[in-house]
Amino acid sequence: MHNQDRWQTLGCFVEIHSPWLTLIGEKLQDERGQILDYWRVEKADSVVIVTIQSDRLLLPKPMYRPGVQAATLDFPGGRVPSGQTPSAVVPEIMNRELGCNESAIAQLTPLNQTGWAINSSFSNQKLYGFVAQLSPTALISRDRLEATYPTTATGIKHLLQNLTCLQCRAVLLEWWLGQSNTI
Repeated sequence: MHNQDRWQTLGCFVEIHSPWLTLIGEKLQDERGQILDYWRVEKADSVVIVTIQSDRLLLPKPMYRPGVQAATLDFPGGRVPSGQTPSAVVPEIMNRELGCNESAIAQLTPLNQTGWAINSSFSNQKLYGFVAQLSPTALISRDRLEATYPTTATGIKHLLQNLTCLQCRAVLLEWWLGQSNTI
C-alpha cells in the first residue's frame, strides 16, 4: 500500500472562490492517523511561450506581478480558460503581449504534452511550455518589445541572469536542453 492510499480527506472547512482562484481548507488524516488542517489552491493552468525570431529570443515589456510587488521580465504567457486547450490560447497571448497576429507564428512547438505541476503540494495548476518560431518578416510591435537575446549559449546565460520567474526559466531551460546539440 502506498502512502497516498492511506491519506483521507475528512472534510472541507472553508472554500473561497474568486475569478483567479479557489482557496480550499481541508481536514486531512495522514498515513500515521494524524489530523492536519491543509490549505490548497485550485487555479487555471498556465502557458509560457519561448518566442524566437531570426535566432533572437523576444521578451515583452515587463508586467507588474502582485506576488513580488514588481514588474518582471518574462516570456509571453497567461492562463488557460476552462474549456480551452493550451495551444488554443497561444495566438491571443502573442497578440496581447507582443502585438503580433497568428499569421506571424511560422511554427508552434509544444515542449510538453502533459502539464508540469507548478507546486504539487499546494496547487493543481499545471504549466505548458511552447516555442513560437516567428516568421522573419513578421512585424513585432516595438512599443511592446522590451528585450531580445541571441539564441546562443552566451545569450541564454545573460537572459537567465535577468529572468526571475521560475516558470519562464524552466520553459527556457527545457527548450535549451532540447537544443543542446545545436547551441
